[in-house]
Amino acid sequence: MRVFVTGATGFIGSALVRELIDAGHQVLGLARSEQGAQSLVDAGAQAQRGDLEDLEGLRKGAAASDAVIHLGFNHDFSKFKQNCEMDRNAIEAMGGTLAGSERPLIVTSGLALLVRNGIATEDAPPVPVSDMYPRASEHAAALLAERGVRTMVVRLPQVHDTTKQGLISYAIQIAREKGVSAYIGEGQNRWAAVHRLDAARLYRLALEKGDAGARYHAVAEEGVTAHDVAAVIGQGLHVPLVSIPAEQVAEHFGWFAMFASLDLTGSSAKTREQLGWVPTGPDLLTDLGNMNYPLA
Repeated sequence: MRVFVTGATGFIGSALVRELIDAGHQVLGLARSEQGAQSLVDAGAQAQRGDLEDLEGLRKGAAASDAVIHLGFNHDFSKFKQNCEMDRNAIEAMGGTLAGSERPLIVTSGLALLVRNGIATEDAPPVPVSDMYPRASEHAAALLAERGVRTMVVRLPQVHDTTKQGLISYAIQIAREKGVSAYIGEGQNRWAAVHRLDAARLYRLALEKGDAGARYHAVAEEGVTAHDVAAVIGQGLHVPLVSIPAEQVAEHFGWFAMFASLDLTGSSAKTREQLGWVPTGPDLLTDLGNMNYPLA
């Protein structure tokens, strides 16, 4: 199968490209730079120069492929609403090209805010689009499904290896800047996690075995406590571990305060059963412990 992959040179995308090629698929990867394009060629893929704002280029890539996996997203949170709109437009452009065919479109979403209390399952509906959470990936996919596009959604938790850890990468940056590694209250809010190679394998399984309209959760660990995460970060940076009271959370964490206080847990029981997905990578705390931490 020839697969058009956005975000193909990114943290997860680069692992997905290798996963797909090793499984016998052909890959056409979107690359913003000549260096990125060369990295795709070196990995055995084809490269298409462009970005998520190049809607005509996205349509061209989708039209030339048997399936699309949309991983690309601009994670500049200072422009989050703008980037979410770019994401929606990209999904609509590629999906419109696939309408009326059986070619699948797999889009990416997250576990954030799916449930207020408890563990998010695959049956949890997407978060309503709002000014607080403007990401519309799943809603765009649902609208395309009504037009006959074979859409699926992969929801990601904290995706990690020894170089990056999703949102936790920002917690590390704040700990370095503040000189302390902090958690809120008793630090018992938890974050789900998955190793990036396991996440890549899930996308490939969804491509090969997934059902139209399905939501899949790339969750290897249902939840790791904020206290335990902060403790390992503190050890790595050689800074004290501290608890931050509620009234100081905004001052200490800044824009990250909302995420730092959330319970971002999730289950992947249905995903594992339906796709035969079995995560095998190191857990989050192991990867955090094996990082090469620059001095704070």
